[in-house]
Amino acid sequence: MQRRQLMRRLSLGLSMAGVALASGGLSGCGFALRQPTQFAFKTIYLTLPANSALGTEMRRSLIATGQLQVLKDPVEMSQSDVVLDIFSEERQRVVVGMNASGQVRDLQLRLRIKLRLRTPAGKAVIPDVELFQQRDLSFTETVALSKEIEEATMYRDMQTDIVQQIMRRLGAVRAL
Repeated sequence: MQRRQLMRRLSLGLSMAGVALASGGLSGCGFALRQPTQFAFKTIYLTLPANSALGTEMRRSLIATGQLQVLKDPVEMSQSDVVLDIFSEERQRVVVGMNASGQVRDLQLRLRIKLRLRTPAGKAVIPDVELFQQRDLSFTETVALSKEIEEATMYRDMQTDIVQQIMRRLGAVRAL
């Protein structure tokens, strides 16, 4: 009985020592947890349609940082530090594969966003850029409803990826 307790304590002590060594090794190599993004501006105005799902997620992400004030009223645009123009949000559903009888078997979902970050005076901070995401989706007519749900989920995932890319680009801006 005593030997079993001794072995347990010894193994626990060794595992704790291993964790301490591993964390010490990581700190010595320059590893650090990702810190919140620091922005070079305090206010931003988004030129997006109010009913845009991308716009809603973008606004939520910007507000969630706790560092930015997102202006909504077009009159306030001239008072913002920067303006994020989203020129287009294009969703495509392309057939890429069919079976011998002509039924759709494979689809490709695409989401393309064109944007620019500028000052209210018109100076480009981030010049026109196009972000693109695509996903492949197998299709079966017998489960069409579940494939529609899967398609909607894939579009949401692509949209989230693009919002994260935009957030990283906004965080990379250093001077206005």
